[in-house]
Amino acid sequence: MPRLWIAAMMPMDTLTRMPPLDGPADPSHIAWQPRSSLLRIRVFSALLIVDVLTIATCFTLAAAIRGIFATETGWLLFLVTLLPIYFAVAITLQAYAPSSFADPVGMASKGVKALGVSIGTIIFIAFYLKSSEELPRATVAIASATSITALFAGRFFAIRNMPSIVGGNPFSVVLIREFDQPVPSGTYSVMIAAETFFDPELHDPVMYDRLARSLGSADRVVIACHPDRRIAWARALKGANIQSEIIVPELTGLAPLGIGLHGSEPTVVVGTGPLDLFDRLVKRAFDLSIAGVAAIILLPLMLIVAVLIKLDSPGPVFFRQQRIGRGNEMFQMLKFRSMRTEASDSVGARLTARDDDRVTRMGRLIRKTSIDELPQLFHVLTGEMSIVGPRPHALGAKAADKLYWEVDERYWTRHAAKPGLTGLAQVRGYRGNTVEESDLSNRLQADLEYLETWSIWRDLTIVALTFRVLLHRNAF
Repeated sequence: MPRLWIAAMMPMDTLTRMPPLDGPADPSHIAWQPRSSLLRIRVFSALLIVDVLTIATCFTLAAAIRGIFATETGWLLFLVTLLPIYFAVAITLQAYAPSSFADPVGMASKGVKALGVSIGTIIFIAFYLKSSEELPRATVAIASATSITALFAGRFFAIRNMPSIVGGNPFSVVLIREFDQPVPSGTYSVMIAAETFFDPELHDPVMYDRLARSLGSADRVVIACHPDRRIAWARALKGANIQSEIIVPELTGLAPLGIGLHGSEPTVVVGTGPLDLFDRLVKRAFDLSIAGVAAIILLPLMLIVAVLIKLDSPGPVFFRQQRIGRGNEMFQMLKFRSMRTEASDSVGARLTARDDDRVTRMGRLIRKTSIDELPQLFHVLTGEMSIVGPRPHALGAKAADKLYWEVDERYWTRHAAKPGLTGLAQVRGYRGNTVEESDLSNRLQADLEYLETWSIWRDLTIVALTFRVLLHRNAF
């Protein structure tokens, strides 16, 4: 079996110089498909065609809707200027990189980001040159909004189905495994038994030639070896002209995000800062637009609720409670008061029960409909919260009589982003009391998934799905 793995990826003249292959067979191999220049050209061309057609179609339709398709040329000039700028920005952002094809959402987001930067660049230049008045603003606005949405959908669909579109997988990964090492999780184009193929501790030009010819058809090589041989493998692969990685199981507990340097010493990156500037601007603009419009529309309702709370029971309209925010920094969160003042729990140590005698008549209504959370719109406007993010928890909240951070040590990681009015956990139905440890674990897993896969499109989806769970059986 090992002979077949290597023979499938090496020319015949190389095979004649190889030693006998009598190493152990590995039943977990995957059929190898070498990289083809023609296949890469197809992939690049297919994605480029999707981008050009999507953008051009949206601008053409916008011009037709506005009735200026044949009467004005401003929109066409904008489009002709936009496409080459988009192409240059997209390449810079690696929106055509084959190594990213395993992540359709990420690749679609890169295209959207490139388009947004390109449109903004043209508008800035037109404004600077005092020629912005010549632009058909309504047409550009409509075309920009629709093309951003359509580009995300088009790229996602194309990348998701790219192997069937171009006739093969454009990205290949080789696993070289020493016989005493387990097969790492993941998908590999081919697996090679190291002991029958290459010894990194031997300095043999023929062996290095064999390695080079074998990996010439791959994009990435992963090594599963004994810890004592990692340095030897690292030295052997540094000159191989391919992305090379060595499995280090000891790092699993750290969940590293990358490798950094402090002075001349390498470090393991276990946490990152905020989103990059562009994504922060997009998310902040999204928060301000949604929260601002919602606050204006819902202000009459909030005033009515405030009056009814005062009439229903003595005490303040708002309930303030210390919650954990971004970066694990605490803040005072506002809610409409739903409990009797003397029975309010400032630290959240006691869970609210279904027939809790602390809840007022008005409180039952606003808790059931989630109206009690509306004052948090003002936290969004001030920047303490976001529309979408992990829900902020009270300091005394418990699951199965354990504080949240005692249930799962990953709990503090969820605070890498601003807390949200709604979140992925909420739209999946994880609301209400945390009676069992699993009640918290499910929410935590959803929060961590949100942090790892954030995109503005996911925020939009979560907001849309939130309306479906406003009236939830666990809201009491």
